[in-house]
Amino acid sequence: MLASDIMTRTLVTVTATTSVPEAATLLASRGFTALPVVDDDRALIGLLTEIDILRDRFPHDPRFYCSDGGGIAPPATRQPAATVGGVMTSPAPSVRAGADVVDLVAIMRADGLRSMPVVDGPRLVGIVTRRDLVRTLTRGDLAVATDVRHQLEIYGGHGRWTVEVDGGSVTITDALENDADRHVATVLAEAVRGVTVVHMADEGARR
Repeated sequence: MLASDIMTRTLVTVTATTSVPEAATLLASRGFTALPVVDDDRALIGLLTEIDILRDRFPHDPRFYCSDGGGIAPPATRQPAATVGGVMTSPAPSVRAGADVVDLVAIMRADGLRSMPVVDGPRLVGIVTRRDLVRTLTRGDLAVATDVRHQLEIYGGHGRWTVEVDGGSVTITDALENDADRHVATVLAEAVRGVTVVHMADEGARR
């Protein structure tokens, strides 16, 4: 499965000149965890995350500092940035549309990312969130089996393959038991959304 198979293509973006309050409102109202930042040509130039929004936004509460000397004077803070360009993460993390989802997940886990922009060259074409990834695992077995059968029928014709799915685990039986075709069938099935593992079974085992 590739990033392009599961990415969200209808995008909400901001620019470097978007005000931070406006971007914060977008994040809060849409339930997003991050917003891609693009230029006039839709090239990805940054990523605005929830933690970026919080930078220097909260003043120290004077009630915390005691008048008897028990507290420490608050450090000086700079003026919060007015626009997204002043707080965004740049350069933005990204993957190509043809990236393997396995690699995408590994990057997101290693870097603690909740959203990953997807690019074609410099141009933003989609975004993958943790929610998108989890959603692929919630597809019903019937829908997964239908998609796997469709892919196999395109390759090997109707009626040749028997497909069973249980919790995303796919078992494929090929009446011809051809090793080369088994490899192709496995690759095709693994590319279907919702498939977690593929097993090839012998026709004789079904009898």
